[in-house]
Amino acid sequence: MANINPAGIFDTAYEEDMAIDRTRRDKLWKNLAFAALLLVPLLSVSGPLGLKLIGDQYVGLIARIAIFVIAVQGLNLLVGYTGQISLGHAAFMAIGAYGSAILARELGFSFWTALPASALLTGLIGLLFGLPSLRVKGFYLAMATLAAQFIIPWVLRYPLEDLTGGTRPLTVPAPMIGPIAPYAEDELEEAGLLSYQAGDAYFVDVISVELRGLTGEPPTLALRNPAGDAVPAGDINMTVMRDAEDRVTGFSYIASKAGVYQVELETDEKTGAFKAVVRRSKALSFATDIAMYYIVVPLSVLLMFLAHNIIRTRTGRAFISVRDNDLAAELLGINAFTYKLRAFFLSAVYAGVAGCLLAFERNSLSLNAFELDVSIEMLAMLIIGGAGFPLGALFGVTFIRLLQEALIPMLRPSLSDWLPQLFPFVDAVNITSAINPIVFGGALILFLVLEPRGIAHRWEVFKVAWKIRPYSY
Repeated sequence: MANINPAGIFDTAYEEDMAIDRTRRDKLWKNLAFAALLLVPLLSVSGPLGLKLIGDQYVGLIARIAIFVIAVQGLNLLVGYTGQISLGHAAFMAIGAYGSAILARELGFSFWTALPASALLTGLIGLLFGLPSLRVKGFYLAMATLAAQFIIPWVLRYPLEDLTGGTRPLTVPAPMIGPIAPYAEDELEEAGLLSYQAGDAYFVDVISVELRGLTGEPPTLALRNPAGDAVPAGDINMTVMRDAEDRVTGFSYIASKAGVYQVELETDEKTGAFKAVVRRSKALSFATDIAMYYIVVPLSVLLMFLAHNIIRTRTGRAFISVRDNDLAAELLGINAFTYKLRAFFLSAVYAGVAGCLLAFERNSLSLNAFELDVSIEMLAMLIIGGAGFPLGALFGVTFIRLLQEALIPMLRPSLSDWLPQLFPFVDAVNITSAINPIVFGGALILFLVLEPRGIAHRWEVFKVAWKIRPYSY
């Protein structure tokens, strides 16, 4: 609706009429907004420039908003544009999160390959749960997707417990580029101890040990971290190398914490001749919030742009026709079931990407992060932001996150004093613990009553009024 030219500006070519940014000013404002987002970590307290203008908590907040914008944007493709209700979106995020974590931990995938692989896996499972859309719709389809919310976490918790950890938290390695060529190398031909200073926040050291020329039993290898403790073989940053006889012939360790690391070799009467080569390499690590920010935010912007363009294609127009009237769409030659499945696939792919980013951003996973209330919360984000609008996901996620992490903590002291006086028949402890859902539910009710089409609709109305001023009436 707001993709119109300001008063007095006219298109002279078809390409201009189809452009997302109708004027140079529109494009300039978007580029400036994106550049401002990229500058946020550089201005933070822990930023490399040391300017301390922005608190570190805001860097993490923006990154979490960007992750959930991806997930809710996928839900928008399904609910807002295709009209298919889903109550299992958090479960699809769980597939992307645990799928990428397992690929990285068990199969040695890097983050850059685990991300598309887990997104594709999530999309295929989304197709499976989209099959009921052939026969049912509306409330009954919502119940079918609700089944995914219970089935998928159950499968991750019990049948796949050996891979997912079940109810226990699952550690996830940090994304990394490298290692590049070694910058230092040492050799040992007998038992000994080597000490190394390592652990830069961004360019981490990778310490690798390789045993060569073994003629008997290999020596005992050990790596001690800055605390003096031996790093176990199951550590998330440790990769152990073995030969055909299952003997340990070396290891590689990502030294992400600053300090002195010690490589120990111990021999006994059974140890044969060997030569140990110890190499140190540099790798670009994304373990910190600031580094991970530069993966999450650009990817979120890219996927929002792709979603906007999908709606402008033949597929997107078919989504909208199915949403408005699926029977009329079929009479026009549109295979409604095919496009419903495409919407389920795209929605699940977006959820898989968001789940993968969430796993690597937190470096730890728990199934509690993907329960039913998260699915309902994302649906509320879409309703408040504006279903069926390109910016609906951004507005909805931002509003809810600011409400939960900024406004409610600020209002909690006042509400803790006022609400028990308003409801004297309810235990004050129960009221205090219920402040979050009370404020969240109240905000949702207000939007449903006062602005049922969401913040994005009001934003579009405002842009139209601004562009055609002084004729906004």
